[in-house]
Amino acid sequence: MRASGCCRRQTIRRSPRPRYLPRAAGALAARCAGAGCAQQCRARRNQTSARRAEARGNRARHFKKSGDHLCTASAVSKYLFIRAEAATWSVSDLCRVLGVSRSGYYQWRAAEPPPTPAWQPAAQQAFTRHAGRYGTRRLRAELHAQGHRVGRYALRSWLRANGQRALSTRPQRPRTTQADPAAVVAENRLLGQPAPTRPNHVWVGDITYLPLVGGRWCYLATWRDACSRRVVGWHLAAQMPTELVLTALEQALTLRQPAPGLIIHADRGSQYTSGACRQRIADAGALASYARPGNPYDNAQAEAGWSTLKTELLPHGGAFANLEEARLEIAYYLDTYFNLDRRHSALGYRSPHQFETDLLNYLP
Repeated sequence: MRASGCCRRQTIRRSPRPRYLPRAAGALAARCAGAGCAQQCRARRNQTSARRAEARGNRARHFKKSGDHLCTASAVSKYLFIRAEAATWSVSDLCRVLGVSRSGYYQWRAAEPPPTPAWQPAAQQAFTRHAGRYGTRRLRAELHAQGHRVGRYALRSWLRANGQRALSTRPQRPRTTQADPAAVVAENRLLGQPAPTRPNHVWVGDITYLPLVGGRWCYLATWRDACSRRVVGWHLAAQMPTELVLTALEQALTLRQPAPGLIIHADRGSQYTSGACRQRIADAGALASYARPGNPYDNAQAEAGWSTLKTELLPHGGAFANLEEARLEIAYYLDTYFNLDRRHSALGYRSPHQFETDLLNYLP
């Protein structure tokens, strides 16, 4: 006898009917045995399904059985999936399987915002590292040195879109040059001469003022190399006597050790035309040179960097708290940032240190 339903293939063996039972009782016992078998089959199926689910875990089933999870997704989700798998499968096949049109996918790709160019994070890093002192020209040179090809107009639009603006110079009115009409000075040895092509051939010097809190002032004297624009010596003090420029000159002579014949040029301020200053220049084997009276262009190179220094050191009209703070800030700015890191337009957007290194490597 075969059971009906799911137990058709399983043969049920009945125990021999006792002789003392009637035929009706035997039929009832067989029916009960068949019902118990059906319950066992259902329990066995449930156990098998549970074992399969446990073995499968969170894994996807056959793609035809689980395709509704993706096919019911939004169009944007499908487009994202197509873009991610486009390197493996063709766009046509992906669109056909997911039930979207190719034109719709490409239209979505065209309207998608472009990725951020690689030069923008580099530009932000350079702008922050230089404390907003670099405009579009120096930023472009900095990015070109890093391998990013970008123009000034793109940088200008990027700065404007991010609400950033480079520091700009402001006019300076105070006067620090006080000539001594009785002093005997030398001529201007730079007139008609070509620009120097090697370091330590011409030094130019000048004095400027820097504001302190409370309406006070301090004074900075520097000597610059006319070829490399490097600040070779500087000194800061609360007053501007002759010792101010002599201390800066002594520092420059000690550090650079120039050969005889160096031209040291300055304006006709009383500190430079004093006997002590002219004597120290002569003792170093150098030649003194002074600007012509009333001619602001003769010492323009020495004065050109003051507005930049004040703008980059004291943005937005600030002031130093005291003389010591001013000395620390100027020491870092001149010795580390200005000479070693800051790019100069006159040097092909190279730092003075890099310019001197390149010049030394290419000189015969």
